[in-house]
Amino acid sequence: MYKHILLAADGSENAVRAAKEAIEIATCVNDSIVEVVYVVDFDKSKSEVLHTSSSEARNLERRKKLSKIEQLLKESNVSYKVTFLHGAPGPEIIKYANDQKVELVVIGSRGLNGLQEMVLGSVSHKVMKRVNCPALIVK
Repeated sequence: MYKHILLAADGSENAVRAAKEAIEIATCVNDSIVEVVYVVDFDKSKSEVLHTSSSEARNLERRKKLSKIEQLLKESNVSYKVTFLHGAPGPEIIKYANDQKVELVVIGSRGLNGLQEMVLGSVSHKVMKRVNCPALIVK
């Protein structure tokens, strides 16, 4: 099955649901790894810089956002690693997934309605269309 699974995560409940699905898939193969990818959005990182005293504090805050997901992975005995990227979430996830030749991308969906998705765009939808591997959107 899939040995290298990319889990796009931002710490939201949608990401936690996606993590549960990634874990279920990963447990089907003994030596699979789930790579949790958190993209530090440039637009949001400006605010983080203003509200934290150091880069260590920012990294700690980012890690805290992923703590529930990491706990689920540990409890399931699934091998994982966390990777932080910087940029716009959609394009960064796509580029990383394609460059690393991951075998499956798992990403949560915010559940935008049709009009919202058309106006705002959807990271999960963009990723789904542009990665070179299967992708699973979890609602």
